[in-house]
Amino acid sequence: MAATPVSDTWESGDPYERYVGRWSRQVAPRFLAWLAMQPGRRWLDLGCGTGALSAAVLDHAAPDSVTGVEPSDGFRATAQGNLGGRARLLAGDASAIPLADASVDVVVSALVLNFVPDPRAALIEMARVTGAGGTVAAYVWDYAGRMDLMRHFWDVAAALDPAAARLDEGVRFPLCRADALQAAFVDAGLRQVAVTPIDVATRFADFDDYWQPFLGGQGPAPAYAMALEPQARAALRDTIRTRLPLRADGSVDLLARAWAVRGTVA
Repeated sequence: MAATPVSDTWESGDPYERYVGRWSRQVAPRFLAWLAMQPGRRWLDLGCGTGALSAAVLDHAAPDSVTGVEPSDGFRATAQGNLGGRARLLAGDASAIPLADASVDVVVSALVLNFVPDPRAALIEMARVTGAGGTVAAYVWDYAGRMDLMRHFWDVAAALDPAAARLDEGVRFPLCRADALQAAFVDAGLRQVAVTPIDVATRFADFDDYWQPFLGGQGPAPAYAMALEPQARAALRDTIRTRLPLRADGSVDLLARAWAVRGTVA
């Protein structure tokens, strides 16, 4: 089985929601509880995607305002529908945030840092739009450790096709590790940097509930799965089925860990 190219592009909200968006929604309020920001702050959600983190800020953090910046037209449209006009949504990305210096108090980013070409430049840009003493924070999946739904996928993919190992997010994205996140924030000039794990249970009703999101074609693992020939994809599916911890009722209980990081703008 020859390894195929993968895509890191996310364009449509529905496949993303079925794949990892539903689990990200569980991380967001726990992330905000850890940040424990005072009410009345001006928030920026960088790479806001479908609006899951922005919605959590609006529901749990009593913000003065929320701005979302997102490069994907499809994701912004989904976020607009999910947020119902409660946040300002702008086209843009981490390389050039379309906001003035010191125009927000808190910048947050969910599951984005691993996908930007230059994370250090992105963190410096996030600090630029944040006022002195403000907070820059983010969370990323623990691809190399306890993001179980992806670990099972890539471990089997690499066993069937050793060349697939180089496509694994746990290999490709060094910022999925706590020590690398800490170092990146410090290197970008942020102070009082702290990192913590956030774990959420990911229960799948049955194997199909686990497998079907990989057929959406968006993100590295689904893109890999859909680039395979049907016979190879079936072999991948059937081997994963034998490896998952199926319960007596057919359900699958896994864990999704995110690493959260925060720092203060000097």
